[in-house]
Amino acid sequence: MFLLYFQSTDQMNVSKQDSNFASVSEFVLLGFSFEWQIQSLLFSLFTTTYIMTITGNSAILCAVWCDQRLHTPMYIFLGNFSFLEIWYVSSTVPKMLVNFLSETKTISFAGCFLQFYFFFSLGISESFLLSVMAFDRYLAICRPLHYPNIMTGYLCAKLVTVCWICGFLWFLTPVIVMSQMPFCGPNIIDHVVCDPGPLFALACSSAPRIQLLCYTLSSLIIFGNFFFILGSYTLVVVAVLRVPSATGRRKAFSTCGSHLAVVSLFYGSLMVMYVNPGVGHSAGMQKVATLFYAMVTPLFNPLIYSLRNKDMKAALRKVVGLSSIS
Repeated sequence: MFLLYFQSTDQMNVSKQDSNFASVSEFVLLGFSFEWQIQSLLFSLFTTTYIMTITGNSAILCAVWCDQRLHTPMYIFLGNFSFLEIWYVSSTVPKMLVNFLSETKTISFAGCFLQFYFFFSLGISESFLLSVMAFDRYLAICRPLHYPNIMTGYLCAKLVTVCWICGFLWFLTPVIVMSQMPFCGPNIIDHVVCDPGPLFALACSSAPRIQLLCYTLSSLIIFGNFFFILGSYTLVVVAVLRVPSATGRRKAFSTCGSHLAVVSLFYGSLMVMYVNPGVGHSAGMQKVATLFYAMVTPLFNPLIYSLRNKDMKAALRKVVGLSSIS
């Protein structure tokens, strides 16, 4: 999702140039600077991963859309999450693939900030949606009698809309302000995506207030949603443990297992990279961590949801069957 390495910007910048240089019109995304053979291998690997991610999440989206049995809040949220994942990986991976085959590895000034904005906004929307999914499971398990009256179709649509709107408004101001900062060179970003850390390092003048704003907004998203999800599932666990039947407990836990696995993948890499300051000083580790939650997590999510859910597996078989007939 989004990287919080503002404290390591000095390591990412090789040398500052004088502010009287002309403003840069494009940046160079170094990515992984290997020999051509390794670049070609990584291109094939990333392309395969991207296609599998798009295919898996599209299959879940089609299953939720086509199967009437899945027209429930839990699966509607899941379908929206898969839709977000498709756009999330598409905001960065295609440019990565182009750079593997490019000698210049350039990205325009506007393109860099657009990538930064959409990558962060889609990631923030996912974070909000994961919290909504946790709240849905809390209501379903802890308030089962009131659940149908509370989680109506109207509320479901309203929550999804709020997630999208808040996600795309959350970082809008910092991105606009950062795009107005002077960049006079160098223009080399030692990363695979346009991230705020390298961009702050390349600015002609420091902007501690904007850095603090970005840091604060990112922290609120990561820790606020994480602790909300943690609190929701703590209440769920307490409620499930009170169920006298072992079968009932197992069924209740199975409905939450997929979501917990996705949350662990989603926040695991973010929390490890964010809490451990030592890791934040390695540009190579930052690239690997970014690839993990920008490519690996979206790839695993459809597998997790489809393999652990009988209704979803049945719906996916139906979708695959219809596709083969067509």
